[in-house]
Amino acid sequence: MTTVEEIKARVDIVDLVGETVRLRRSGKNYTGFCPFHANVHTPSFAVFPDSGTWRCFGACNEGGDIFRYVMKKEGCDFPEALRILAERAGIELHPRTQEDVRAEEEHARLRTLLELAEMFFRNTLIATPAGAPVLEYLHHRGLSDSTLEAFGVGLAPAGWEGGTAFFRSKGYTDAELEEAGLAQERESGGLRDRFHNRITIPIRDASGKLCGFGARIVDPNDQPKFINSPQSPLFDKGRMLYGLDRASRAIRAASEAVLVEGYLDVMAAHQAGFENVISPMGTSITENQLRMLKRFSKRVVLALDPDSAGNAATLRGLEIAQETLQRVSASDHAKTISGDKSILLNPESFDHAAVPSFDFRGLIQYENRLQTDIRVASLPKGKDPDEVVLESAEEWRKIIANAQPMVLHVFNSLIQGQNINDPKLKAMIAAKIKPILEDVENKVERDAYAQHIARVLHLDDRMFMPGLLPKTSRRPARWRAGAPARTESRVPSPAPAAGRPEIQESYNLGLLFREPDQLFRIDRSFAEMKLDRIGAEDFTEPAFAALIDLVRGSLLEEDAEEYFASRIPEDLHDALASATDTFRKYHGEEAASTEEALEAMLRLRQRTLERQMADLRFYLLEVEQPASGMTGDDDLHEARHNALERINRIRDSMRGIDRALLERFRNGVSRLPMPRPPRIEVP
Repeated sequence: MTTVEEIKARVDIVDLVGETVRLRRSGKNYTGFCPFHANVHTPSFAVFPDSGTWRCFGACNEGGDIFRYVMKKEGCDFPEALRILAERAGIELHPRTQEDVRAEEEHARLRTLLELAEMFFRNTLIATPAGAPVLEYLHHRGLSDSTLEAFGVGLAPAGWEGGTAFFRSKGYTDAELEEAGLAQERESGGLRDRFHNRITIPIRDASGKLCGFGARIVDPNDQPKFINSPQSPLFDKGRMLYGLDRASRAIRAASEAVLVEGYLDVMAAHQAGFENVISPMGTSITENQLRMLKRFSKRVVLALDPDSAGNAATLRGLEIAQETLQRVSASDHAKTISGDKSILLNPESFDHAAVPSFDFRGLIQYENRLQTDIRVASLPKGKDPDEVVLESAEEWRKIIANAQPMVLHVFNSLIQGQNINDPKLKAMIAAKIKPILEDVENKVERDAYAQHIARVLHLDDRMFMPGLLPKTSRRPARWRAGAPARTESRVPSPAPAAGRPEIQESYNLGLLFREPDQLFRIDRSFAEMKLDRIGAEDFTEPAFAALIDLVRGSLLEEDAEEYFASRIPEDLHDALASATDTFRKYHGEEAASTEEALEAMLRLRQRTLERQMADLRFYLLEVEQPASGMTGDDDLHEARHNALERINRIRDSMRGIDRALLERFRNGVSRLPMPRPPRIEVP
């Protein structure tokens, strides 16, 4: 993941824009008054969380992503916007070194090795005798063949060197096998397979790149039950959520993410149609994971196994958290205040043999800081999530719908099966719940919990008040000043995989970088067709949008190469390399002809217009709603009129492009080896 991609993954466009624009939710999108021009009657500004973009349908007629928003808001260039948003995201920017380049190449090769491993394990499961009983077991767990294929489930062979020998035969070194987490050193020397006789589950990051594997035992006598790939530059368990690459759209659509504990639980839920389900892979939930989820939904439901959510586990978790808090040094306490909760939330940070996966007190502090809504849905005793969801979809819906706020879940766990009329037990329960209540920052919420707890325990709610003083707000500062986030060392990212960002944008940028003079001829042709010239608006990838501005700016300079080299930020080098590689894929070292260049830009603009048309369709539907914010019939008429005028102009442009492309095809001029994008139906 490049720095730009990581920033976009961490910064929620709704939060960013919402700090300076009052947004109103409309379906899965948001609307408000444009901050870039005077307007108090017509909410012409829209934010689209799915694509991470915004657009003004009023006087500005502009749009873009988080980088474009900061550039326009602050009047700065891309490098400055990159710096502002990196600071907000807690990412440290540094110059790209030769070591970074070398690491990126190595990581790209390791990813190829992991993809090969997935095919090897998959083949072992479906095409060898050893796979038959494992397939039978997975079918018995309720998983269909199509689900197993979709999630890439495989089987590591029972021998200790089957995988190692296969990967060596494909040209990979022992060092690469170890670094990819597929092999480990024997005590007697040499390497052996890490995943021996285990069901393998590929683990991908939010963008779908394969990073490692989870593995479940086949032989019940083996231990431990689950293992994961080791920590590596590709695999960081605390920053990943299993299934997020497949669940992100469903999470946004449902406005809710459901976390379960096991891989098979995720698969079963998706198979049953509940595609907003993911897993933290058996670890504590980290702030980084919640920050990722907040991009898609602020509501998170923990659908815990009874063993993790029940009375004993909750009590044990509270005791461990309390002991840990007492042992934290002054410097470590300062870390927790500044945002580093690893001491409180990482079970490996303290020496306890039985630490539950969920520290509710730590999660409440996360909930405060991230302004999220975390709830707990307890499952029936003796049933795992996959059993519930496959037995009864309706029961699963009810369980998730009845999820409780964490404070109430902890309180109900404490009183479960207890004689709450016993004064000593009552005092013990009150003493344990009081610190959790103090962690809740919102006063209204805190008082409501206190009143409920006091009512159940038959106590005066004033006994909870002295320790419930308002706390200093931990909300992040406004984005303009940069949010006070933890600074982390940047892990070198692998080069972008083929097809990311979109091939068409990558090809076009590579063409213009290779032959910038083509822009003059393209501008002239576009002017004849009454089209605006090619610019940042035509590129959805922020790095490409910044690069096209630099390419155009270099045309006016005496030394274009020097101008470009002196202004391109280090973090855009990868994007530029990706674009030039894409261009070479289709042309080798040959230059594109004028006809090919023009057709490429026409197709790029065609996609831009279709995207704008889809946005306008949403806007028209929005202004027709009674709660659209229009103050009268005149406002509604003006908004509808402006939108329809813009639609007509876009349609005229699209018809002109269609005619030009059709004429080129009939005359045998069309030679560009690029697929045409699908058309979007519009009203």
